[in-house]
Order: sequence, then C-alpha cells, then structure tokens
Amino acid sequence: MASDIVIAQTTIDDEEQAKALARGAVESRLAACAHIDQPFAATYWWNGAIETAQEWRISYKTTTDRLPELEAWVAEQHSYEVPEWITLPVTGGSEAYLKWVVDETTPQSVE
Repeated sequence: MASDIVIAQTTIDDEEQAKALARGAVESRLAACAHIDQPFAATYWWNGAIETAQEWRISYKTTTDRLPELEAWVAEQHSYEVPEWITLPVTGGSEAYLKWVVDETTPQSVE
C-alpha cells in the first residue's frame, strides 16, 4: 500500500494563500491532509537574479491515483508563474495511516 501514497509539496509567499491551498485540496478530497510549515527564508534564481523571500511549504498526503488532479488543481489555484511541485514516494508507514490516506482521497459518491 505504501507505494500508492505520495507526499506532494509546493511553496507560496502568503500565509492565507497557503491555508487556502491546503484547505481547498482537502475539501476536494485531492489530499487526505495538508501540512503547512512555518515560514522560512527561500533563496533562488528568478529571471536572471537571485531573490530572497519568506515562504510557507505545503505538504499534501495523497495517492498516486489522485496526484494528477491535485497537481492540476494546485497549478490553477497557485499565484506563482512557476510554482514548486515536488513529489516524494512513501516507502513505508503504518498500515492504518496509509489506509486512511486512501480512504480520505477516494471520491465520494453523491446519492
């Protein structure tokens, strides 16, 4: 089951936008949960110059099946021209937690 779970990450320079990206993905069941890390200093190249900014990292727990939809949703909602998008495979974890991720990202049927 672990191979079906991934952690996807993005960063953004606004705390309220970070909260909206986290909540929206979970509400849409694109992720079982999202963690927002405390702001950190980021230094990077952008348009030929070195930039420094304060950013928040959002880590989504999701499945490989939901990952393409989550990536498209984040790209649509994100304010950056080129948002960070990195995925990390989950190679282990408690069976109960991994099952929870799968259960919570399974689209709900409307009856």
